[in-house]
Amino acid sequence: MLFGKPVIGSRDRMLLYLRELEAKHGCAIQAIDADFVVSREHLIFAAKKALAAFGEGRNIAKNQGLEILRYASGERQIGRALAMGVSPTTRRIALVMVGGKEIDSSTTPFPDVNELVAAIEPDGLDVSFDPVLVREAFHITDDEIAAVGEGRIPDLVLERVALVDTYR
Repeated sequence: MLFGKPVIGSRDRMLLYLRELEAKHGCAIQAIDADFVVSREHLIFAAKKALAAFGEGRNIAKNQGLEILRYASGERQIGRALAMGVSPTTRRIALVMVGGKEIDSSTTPFPDVNELVAAIEPDGLDVSFDPVLVREAFHITDDEIAAVGEGRIPDLVLERVALVDTYR
């Protein structure tokens, strides 16, 4: 997992570069708008759920990265999940990487730092989210905040991730 500012100015060029890294290393790399990420646990939990869905044949998306985005967004529908992806207005990105080929002398399972900094400049920061934006994106109600407090927004988001499998 890596947080930082986009280096490649064009969203499409950056996503193409990340797809090329995926193909080269045999891994999945998902870029997420970091403003929607409430904790590292949020992304780890989403990635675990996505990989489990693939392993059990319950995945909705055709690739692991998009399935991670779907879980991270707390949405069952891919179209809705894309709102949490990288957009032309994205200021910070969270990169989530999973999988990888078996290590041999010619390949490594994940891109090295030099390959990643061509797409994202690590800013040394971790998670920093806007509660208003996150509440809107995850449909967190005033009643929920009144019951548990604004400090529990990360827990409410994790609940949304956990519930993705129950939505029909």
